[in-house]
Amino acid sequence: MPGPFFAVLVQGPSMAPTLRHGDALLVRRGSTARPGDVVVVRFRGEPGLFVKRARRPADGGWWVEGDNEFVSDDSRRYGPAEVIGRVLLRYWPRPRLV
Repeated sequence: MPGPFFAVLVQGPSMAPTLRHGDALLVRRGSTARPGDVVVVRFRGEPGLFVKRARRPADGGWWVEGDNEFVSDDSRRYGPAEVIGRVLLRYWPRPRLV
């Protein structure tokens, strides 16, 4: 069974300016999301994990959006997402709470 924490790397500009491509994040698996939290999600039928901002609970999951609306594939395209965990901090390149 996996531990409660895992790491992810941000890929792409969808969370700019909050997060940038290459930022390394520490995530707490199974954390309860609240509106405004940065979360790691999975969209039904889409491969991989995504880093997005939780907006509100929605049917079957959470409505999530990227901070950079012009280049973000998020709930506006895929619908509600399953929250895998909540981002606690960015530890690379400069540590800071998210």
